[in-house]
Amino acid sequence: MLVDIDAFDPRPVYRQIADEVRRCVSLGILKPDEALPAVRKLAGELKINANTVQHAYRTLEQEGVACVRRGLGTFVTPRAREHARGKPGAVARQIAERMLREGFRHGLLASDLIAALQDIASGRGRS
Repeated sequence: MLVDIDAFDPRPVYRQIADEVRRCVSLGILKPDEALPAVRKLAGELKINANTVQHAYRTLEQEGVACVRRGLGTFVTPRAREHARGKPGAVARQIAERMLREGFRHGLLASDLIAALQDIASGRGRS
């Protein structure tokens, strides 16, 4: 599983982890009953505190995306895709916010990004 942490993202790191896991579940990359990486292993890979990963997993558990099996680890719940998808508008907004932040870092305006999206959607943006 690829979890991407962005130091420039204003979301807390635990939220970035939870959002990435949710994205993997909604895309089918993570399947129901599949184990999530062990807390210490993921923390080591991301070079962050294990408590941060634990916080992300607790958040996913509260949202119904993951469940803890004592002595075995944290697993994707059978109905996780329903919980992970949430509302399409909320997901689109999260993606748009990330796109705006990235664009602003490169000196682009929102209108530049909108024009590029319209070009892509109409097929004109293909090389």
